[in-house]
Amino acid sequence: FAHMKQKAPAFYGDFGDPLAAGEDAGLTSEEDLWFLPGLIEEEPDDVPPGPRAEARETAVLDDWRKAEADHAARLARVAGRIGALDERLKRGPDGWRQRLALIEAADLSWFAGDRIGPDRLALWISLRLSGVQDDTAVLARVGWAVRRLTGGPGPEQDLSAFLDRRDPENLGEEAEPFADRASGWLDLMAQTTDLHPITRACMGFHLWSLAGLGLHGDRMEPGVTAARIAASEGRGAVFAPLAMGGAGGLRAGGPPADRLARWLDGMQTASLTAIQHLDDIEAWSARAEAEMSPLSGKTPHVLRALLTEWPLVSAPMAEVLTGASRAAVQRNLAWMEARGLIREMTGQGRYRIWRATS
Repeated sequence: FAHMKQKAPAFYGDFGDPLAAGEDAGLTSEEDLWFLPGLIEEEPDDVPPGPRAEARETAVLDDWRKAEADHAARLARVAGRIGALDERLKRGPDGWRQRLALIEAADLSWFAGDRIGPDRLALWISLRLSGVQDDTAVLARVGWAVRRLTGGPGPEQDLSAFLDRRDPENLGEEAEPFADRASGWLDLMAQTTDLHPITRACMGFHLWSLAGLGLHGDRMEPGVTAARIAASEGRGAVFAPLAMGGAGGLRAGGPPADRLARWLDGMQTASLTAIQHLDDIEAWSARAEAEMSPLSGKTPHVLRALLTEWPLVSAPMAEVLTGASRAAVQRNLAWMEARGLIREMTGQGRYRIWRATS
């Protein structure tokens, strides 16, 4: 039928009569052919292959981009503070990283509702000791936070490994695997590489529960994850502090612009607190080294280094971590306490804990 000329379509009015359209009744303007499908558009060459973000996701990401643009000056100031902290940690002893991680994890635990103090956390990590009232599952969760805040691969490399979360073998058919839920969050994060790491950390924290990653309302995981992302460009700082000096920046509520503003204020306070803490412990270490120089043996040196790494130290901790005898540890602790270098925190005769005096 290719040789046959196609007859022009006839158009009829309301009563079945052909519409008068002049000699070219079958020819109409393009505007009249609104009911016909349009031409198939060719794919542009500059669009990468793969799935595209849905309209709602694109709007969410655009809101965060606008929030960053609105707070550009404040973001620059906070980034400068984090850069100063990174430089301090890069040239400081390794023990400083652990000290800040212990403090940050303890503060995050209060924000998450676990309320683990630095003394209980130190005993758990160093000796796996817990009190009668302690929940070992909670201590293990905060201990995980310390490990992730002191090193290891970042969350965007392998989120399942970072969180130590695996689906059980007997996962129901209707249950969504963790890897599927994590992929949605990771896809959103991958689409915002143009944003500053601090902004991306804030966005990732607030989109955590929306992606279905929350575990029984746990806020420890998204906090640690965001802290690592915010410091992803650093060389000295493994994480950027979020909760030191208060966790107001982690509160939810409001549009992205409001959340980012609180986030930046909170990070400003936390980074200043961390830097001040390092200033204090650096000054204490110099003073302790000068005053303890007349003491002989290796115990004074390793004990001083231990008090630099850990916010709180007990005699059993010092014995295990330094390899010194209990008698040598207690003798040096008593000497340091008598000279005002350390202070006992419990006021008890047993299970005593000391900290460096600033």
